Amino acid sequence: MANKGLQILGFALALLGLIGLIIGTILPQWKMSAYVGDNIITAIAMYEGLWMSCAFQSTGQIQCKVYDSILQLNSALQATRALMIVSIIVTVAGLGVACMGMKCTNCGGDDKTKKSRIAMTGGIIILIGSLCSIVACSWYAHDIIQAFYNPFTPVNTKYEFGSAIFIAWAGAFLAVVGGGMLAASCPRGKPSPKYPISRPPSSKEYV
Repeated sequence: MANKGLQILGFALALLGLIGLIIGTILPQWKMSAYVGDNIITAIAMYEGLWMSCAFQSTGQIQCKVYDSILQLNSALQATRALMIVSIIVTVAGLGVACMGMKCTNCGGDDKTKKSRIAMTGGIIILIGSLCSIVACSWYAHDIIQAFYNPFTPVNTKYEFGSAIFIAWAGAFLAVVGGGMLAASCPRGKPSPKYPISRPPSSKEYV
């Protein structure tokens, strides 16, 4: 059977990963304006996220604008949106399933083998959710790199990685580790005896 402490640690890491995924999805700093070229203007910093774009001025003022139409967004942004939402939903479902199978809870019955299988299933679900977020962040990062090194991209419209994408990556990593610990709750089969069990002699032998 899996150790109770390992299950609690895995659940805590997966929960922290979920919080990181939610924060990273909400924040608009997925990519920030890159200060490259000869004409560098540092008075305004441009940020773009999954839901809005923001302009941070040196005076401390912030102006944000929500994207008007989904159809006007590029494919990378639409796919990242969808995958991050799916990742959060699947991770929440995995945490719910894992909670029922943990040894420190009363849900899922008293059968330890059954509870371990439920916890293992929850860990696998969390791994699937974290995999979706890793794919989303990597896809979005690839789009940033491709646009940055594209010679046809104007210098003043080039972007680099923002803090939100690193938060989402960190959340996905924590969810992977936590889901892996919960998936290690796979129950072991009962070992078969190496020697045949001796039985008392039957009364028919003395007849």
